[in-house]
Amino acid sequence: MLTTIKNKIILLFQLILVILYIIFEELIWEGIAKPVYTFIHSLKMLQKLEAKLQDVNPFIILVIFVVLLVIVEAFGIYAGMLFVSGQAVLGLTLYISKIPIAAFTFWLFRVTEDKLMQFGWFKWIYDWIMKGIDWLKSRDMYVKTMEGVNKIKTSVKAYVLAFKTKYFSGESPFMDKIKHLYTVLKRSLKS
Repeated sequence: MLTTIKNKIILLFQLILVILYIIFEELIWEGIAKPVYTFIHSLKMLQKLEAKLQDVNPFIILVIFVVLLVIVEAFGIYAGMLFVSGQAVLGLTLYISKIPIAAFTFWLFRVTEDKLMQFGWFKWIYDWIMKGIDWLKSRDMYVKTMEGVNKIKTSVKAYVLAFKTKYFSGESPFMDKIKHLYTVLKRSLKS
């Protein structure tokens, strides 16, 4: 009886971790943060900064990284508190506004990873986080959930493509009506 309850609690904990990780990975990272990170990485100003960071003392980089990480996490926690307290719009706005800072922090990590890994405790924490993510991804629950998420993503993409083709392709009757309406509206405004 006690073992059954323990197993159910462990499964519930795994389920919560899987759901949180999938929400972060699929929605927040893939949908929002990764495009922001890619944009930040492409900025010429930051490419120059990237070269200069190679000459900066590892301790200074660590301090900057930790300060940025603490700010990002504090914003996330506060946004969650606002959301739970009923101020969903403000919480969502704060959460979305932290994404560029998080993307910049991730960029800084990627650019200076070799310097940050010089600190034994930092490398130890990073390795444990990566082991935790690998463990989570190896769970049956994660694999099955991701299969379902990928099926949903594929069907949504197919629906969006069919919708675009039907209503927004070059020879769509819908687009012809919109163009005609635009022409009529434009003429009436000139008169």
